[in-house]
Amino acid sequence: MARVWVRDRRKERNYLNALTRAKTKGTAPPGRWQVRYYDRAGRLRSEIFSTKSRAEDRRSELEVSLQTGTYVDPAVAKVKFVEMAEKWLESRHDIQRSTWWKYRQLLDSHVLPRWGELRLTDIETEDIAMWVAKLINSEDGSGLGPSQARLAFRVLSMVLGWCVPRRLRSNPALGVKLPVLPDAEHIYLTYEQVEALAEASTRLRTKYNRPTSVSAVNRPLILLLAYTGLRWGEAAALRVRHIDLAKRRIRVAATLGEINGKHIEGLPKGGKRRTVPVPGSLVEELRPLVDSRPSDTRVFVTAKGNALRKNNWRTREFLPAVEASGVKVDGLTPHKLRHTAASLAIAAGADVKVVQQMLGHADAAMTLNIYGHLFPDRLDEVAESLDSRRRQVLERREPPAA
Repeated sequence: MARVWVRDRRKERNYLNALTRAKTKGTAPPGRWQVRYYDRAGRLRSEIFSTKSRAEDRRSELEVSLQTGTYVDPAVAKVKFVEMAEKWLESRHDIQRSTWWKYRQLLDSHVLPRWGELRLTDIETEDIAMWVAKLINSEDGSGLGPSQARLAFRVLSMVLGWCVPRRLRSNPALGVKLPVLPDAEHIYLTYEQVEALAEASTRLRTKYNRPTSVSAVNRPLILLLAYTGLRWGEAAALRVRHIDLAKRRIRVAATLGEINGKHIEGLPKGGKRRTVPVPGSLVEELRPLVDSRPSDTRVFVTAKGNALRKNNWRTREFLPAVEASGVKVDGLTPHKLRHTAASLAIAAGADVKVVQQMLGHADAAMTLNIYGHLFPDRLDEVAESLDSRRRQVLERREPPAA
């Protein structure tokens, strides 16, 4: 017996009765053509189509999918997207809590409102492309930037990909053209600008003419960010035990973030700990925050001993320090100090692998993609070296016989 075949139902009593009822009521006639097949478990299945051509197309499709092992039971693909999205998110124990909550927010704000009530089989590639375009439309859409729109799309794609191959034969999000990210404008401060910013941060006062809550640690924190390349959350998570002033090394073992106003501590980005060097001139800047303090104490805290909050520090400490320092650089943020550290290290002669390790990038390719333009052009130097070595070999060779 054939595994998949098409059957004409016009001689079946049930079909003829249904056809008569449809004519009487003026409704659409029942499908005449039936595709019957045995699934991979040996169960007899059937699907109804209104035209023979559609039935033949489905038969060909089923024959291929059953032979290649890509067959998907239509019943399991009819589940709503929201159900699979919740299961997918619940299964993601492999990511940091901050990332988990970011996915949660993207689902609730952008993905589920559009796709939640649809069945998996109803989600089409062209509809996804239209949705992405609408995300960045400020007039009748969400008005998201290209980066956020790509993140929302990525969450949708990850859920759909998770449903392959049991519920979907393929991911309909594959092949969707995404908005182009604008070239990031990196800001690199000079040594003079870093020092001016750090110095200004120590003089910040409240409206009551009292030192700000973090003024005591602003200077070493800014210097650390600008000369080591730590991410802000990594610096905020540092504890005394992570700093070895004698060896001038910092162990980056955690990052500090916030979820719903509560501090959370997790592994650094990428899930990998690393060790970074500390310039000797920073040792005395850090010593008062390390010596004679319990090893588990956070290095950078407020006057009341509380952990720092990123948004508070940026708006109440960093930006006022930028203004007070006279550093005229548009778009300067705490993260730009990380770019500054990379540029200063490269200018000091650090190779790409050293910069990669210092910044905690996944691989050297990522470092080159971001900072490749800062590395000196050594093409002529390489060519001259090769030429010199070749000339030495040619000079040692005996002249050819006459």
